[in-house]
Amino acid sequence: MINWKIIWKIIGQLLGLEATLMLGCLVMSLAYGEDDAYAFAVSVVTTALTGGALHYIGHNSSNTMSRRDSFLLVTLVWLVFSLFGSFPFYLSGYVPSITDSYFETISGFTTTGASLIDDVERLPHALLFWRSLTQWVGGLGIVFFTIAIIPSMVGGSVKVFSAEATGPMRTKMHPRLSTTGHWIWGIYSLMTLACALCFYLEGMSGFDCFNYAMTVTATGGFATHNASTGYFKNAAIDYTAIFFMFLCGTSFTLLYLAIFKHKIKEFFKNSEFRLYVSVIVVCTVLIMFIVMRGCHYPVADAFRSSLFQVVSFLTTTGVFNDDAGQWPHITWVILTVCMFIGGCSGSTSGGFKCVRMVMLWKMLRNELRSTLHPSAVLPVRVNGYVVSVNRQLALFAFFTAYVLLCLFVYFIMMILGIDSTNAFTIAFSCASNVGPTLGLEIGPTMSWSHLPDVVKWMLSLLMLMGRLEILSVLVLFTRSFWRDK
Repeated sequence: MINWKIIWKIIGQLLGLEATLMLGCLVMSLAYGEDDAYAFAVSVVTTALTGGALHYIGHNSSNTMSRRDSFLLVTLVWLVFSLFGSFPFYLSGYVPSITDSYFETISGFTTTGASLIDDVERLPHALLFWRSLTQWVGGLGIVFFTIAIIPSMVGGSVKVFSAEATGPMRTKMHPRLSTTGHWIWGIYSLMTLACALCFYLEGMSGFDCFNYAMTVTATGGFATHNASTGYFKNAAIDYTAIFFMFLCGTSFTLLYLAIFKHKIKEFFKNSEFRLYVSVIVVCTVLIMFIVMRGCHYPVADAFRSSLFQVVSFLTTTGVFNDDAGQWPHITWVILTVCMFIGGCSGSTSGGFKCVRMVMLWKMLRNELRSTLHPSAVLPVRVNGYVVSVNRQLALFAFFTAYVLLCLFVYFIMMILGIDSTNAFTIAFSCASNVGPTLGLEIGPTMSWSHLPDVVKWMLSLLMLMGRLEILSVLVLFTRSFWRDK
C-alpha cells in the first residue's frame, strides 16, 4: 500500500518552504514598488494554506517510506511545486496563460531554461528573481534542498535522494545524508556567491549579478536580458560564465573531495571527468575552425564563442553570448551531440551523462574483445568500481527509453507542423534539460511562444522526465507499481 499520509505531509511541508521563498520575492516587489506585489501576496497565502491543509491531513503519519513511496513523492513534489510556482506569473498578468505559466515554471525548476516569454526585460524585478530562484533551487533537487535545510522533514531520505539524484552510480560521502546535503549545498552556495562577486566586479549591476550567478551555477539558463550574457558584450563576463558552468557541470562529489579533502588528483584519475574535458576540447577546436572559415571570425572571438557554446550546451546551461543558429549547420550537429552527452553525474547538469558514455564505451570494447576471446572474463570497471550486470542492463534500458521518448515527441511535433530540425532539437533539448534549440524557426536566441499548447504540456512532462532520469517517472505508469503487493 502507498503511504499517502506521509506523502501529503511532506508535500505540505515543502509547500510551506515554497511559500517562504515567494515571501522573499514579495518583499523585493514591495521594495521596488512594482505591480507584481499582489500576485506574490496571493501566491504566498494560497501556497501556505494548501501546504498547511496537506500537512494536517498527514500529521499523524509514520515517518517511514518505501521505495515505491519515494518515486511517487519525488514526481508529485516537482509537479506540485511547479503548479504553485506558476501562480506569480499567471496572477501578475505577465504570462496570462496557465499553460505558458506552468511551462515557464517547470522549465525553471528542472533547470531547462526554455522560455515562452518573448521579452523578459519587461518583467518586474521580483518576477525575474523568482525565475532565477526556481532554477537555483531545482539545480541540485527540490527534495535534496529540503534534506539539507531541514533533514527531519523527509522520512526515508536516502530512498528519496536515490529517486531524485542524477547519474547511474551513487557515491555516499558521509553516512548521514543530511550531512552530505549540507556539504554539497555549502559548495553550491559558495560557488554562487563567488560567481556573483566576479560578475559584479566585471561590471554587472547587483541585481543582474545574483540572477546570472544563480542560473549559471544551476546550469539553468534563464536571464534578465533578452540577449542573455551577450547583452554585456564583455569577454571577462563570458569567461567567468564558462568557468562556473564548467565547475557546476562537474560531479559535486569530486568538488567535495578536492575542496574539503584536498584530493586534487581525484579529478585526473576520474574517467568521467577526463571524458568531460576531452569533449569540451575537441568540440571547441572543431567549431572554432568552422566559424573561422565559414563566418570569418577573428581567432579570439572564434575561441571565446565556440568555447562558450560548447560548455553551455554540454553542461545543459543554455545561456548564450552568440547566435549559434546563424553558424554553419555542421556546428549544429556538434552542439546537438554535446546536448545529448551532458555533464557529469552528480552535478547540476542534465543530459545522458558522461559516466554513461564511459560505461557504454567500455561495454562495447569488452564485447569486441569477447568476440576474439569468448572465454575471457571482462568486467566493466569505472573509476575502480566493477559495474554489475544489473547496472549494465539498467544503462541499456535508460538509453532505450531516452531515445524512444525523444523520437516519440519528435514525431508528434512533426505531425503538428513543426519543422524537422526544430522538432528534433527541441525534443533532445527538453529531455536533456538544455533549453536552447537549433533551427531557423526557433533558434537558441528565440522563445518557444508560438508552439501549440498540446506541445507545451508534452514538453513540460518531458522536461520533468529528463530531470528525474526518465525511468523514475515511467515506473509510475506501470501496472506493477500500483499493485498492493
